[in-house]
Amino acid sequence: MPNLGVFTNPEHDLWVADAEPSLDALQNLKPGEVTIAIKSTGICGSDVHFWHAGRVGSMIVDRDHILGHESAGVILAVHPSVQDLQIGDRVAVEPGVMCHHCEPCLTGRYNGCENMEFLSTPPYPGLLRRYVNHPAMWCHKIGDMSFEEGALLEPLSVALAGVERADVRLGDPVLICGAGPIGLVTLLCCRAAGAEPIAITDLDEGRLEFSRKLVPSVRTVKIEPGVGAEENAKQIISAMDGLEPKIAMECTGVESSVASAVWSVQFGGTVFVIGVGKDEIKVPFMRLSTREIDLKMQYRYANTWPRAIRLVRSGLIDVKPLVTHRFSIENAVEAFHVAANPKTGAIKVQITSGEPD
Repeated sequence: MPNLGVFTNPEHDLWVADAEPSLDALQNLKPGEVTIAIKSTGICGSDVHFWHAGRVGSMIVDRDHILGHESAGVILAVHPSVQDLQIGDRVAVEPGVMCHHCEPCLTGRYNGCENMEFLSTPPYPGLLRRYVNHPAMWCHKIGDMSFEEGALLEPLSVALAGVERADVRLGDPVLICGAGPIGLVTLLCCRAAGAEPIAITDLDEGRLEFSRKLVPSVRTVKIEPGVGAEENAKQIISAMDGLEPKIAMECTGVESSVASAVWSVQFGGTVFVIGVGKDEIKVPFMRLSTREIDLKMQYRYANTWPRAIRLVRSGLIDVKPLVTHRFSIENAVEAFHVAANPKTGAIKVQITSGEPD
């Protein structure tokens, strides 16, 4: 089959068309590369944002651009220099390609690579294609794990990086702001890490209901539009039986949600922002100051994929319920419309290519 890709552009069009590399070019592998037949790819909120807004922060769509960075597939070809992968291996694709020379790379924090080529972030084409060539070192074997689960290792990696840097421990009272895909996978990670109690907030009652089905012990708090951050904090603390959260995992990037998290956490607590938001927002500065609250941020992940694979394969974290909708790559435009519409109840929409798992 010819290579297909899912494209957007500065005019916010969305379409499926022939993509590079062509079938002829697929076999022209560079040293260290493999060819992957992509089988499953999740639609991320950033994909929708690149389509609708044409940018995420300083990352701007300025030409025809292929989306997608949550993918898994099977190895079709291997350069002779590659020793640890072979044709037929099932892999999850870590979408960042690092330079291995800058200080963040050399100190193990390669998510801060100064020369990062992160697939789906302009100008680097994404993984929503039938076939891609990719460095073998960033293809992680998943064994008999499903391709759907393999594609979910990317958002799971985001959550794992956050939970580790926020230092969530056994028995910590934890607040999660936002019950979207990242908030829900963060909920799974916090539960696996032993946090108790856990509360999660959202504007949408349907997502809160999904949260309760995913983790029955979670406390849910519906945020009403127009209610101030201090009032939201009182509601959150009440839902946690009067306990102030030690850690708030903020998964929306929305100014009002960040403020609610700041007003909720205990003295000496942490507000850890995973969510992506506007270039500039206001925060309750004096509340942070007088309560010695640490405000921390996250950018992607590093060294998380092997752990993510172990957690899923062992059954300690079950990501399968997060996939609510599935579409073929030929129907990717419809898939994006479902993912972008809150009324559909979509959590994670996945696009498949070829035969199902």
